[in-house]
Amino acid sequence: MPADNEQSLKDYSNGPYFEDFNVEQRIKHSTGRTITETDNIWFSLLTCNTNQIHFNKNYAEENFSDPPFNGKLVVNSFLVLSIVLGISTTDTSRNGIMLGLKDCKMTHPTFAGDTITAETVVLDKRQSKSHINMGIITVRTTGFKKRRVTVIEFERSFMVRKTGKEWK
Repeated sequence: MPADNEQSLKDYSNGPYFEDFNVEQRIKHSTGRTITETDNIWFSLLTCNTNQIHFNKNYAEENFSDPPFNGKLVVNSFLVLSIVLGISTTDTSRNGIMLGLKDCKMTHPTFAGDTITAETVVLDKRQSKSHINMGIITVRTTGFKKRRVTVIEFERSFMVRKTGKEWK
């Protein structure tokens, strides 16, 4: 049985809505994602990131042979951010619009083969001043790899509809 401030698994096929959030609520996202070397290389090249640490194995071995890298390609941090944000969307902002992202920290490197999971805590909830059918939610999301090693943390705000209300 989840604690009072922990969300149990729900079917949010049409939400969640503003009323579904509570300050200090902890959301353990059920989806994980294993990052592949191909994901990393394609994302880096697609986004014109020319840092060879993401796609040139010889470069990584020659220049980053010491721990924690050990000569391995490092997953592009923006790919990690995108995956963790995506993992959290179903349980948070599926029915909303992102307003901002801040205090993003990469705390440990991510490598191909790492499976990423995420958890979110609701920090704030308030009525939107400009849209009466919506509210503003602020959350802190943390992404983990094996053994719950934190790889990324960030805060974001999004506007979300109230139950039964239209976008206006």
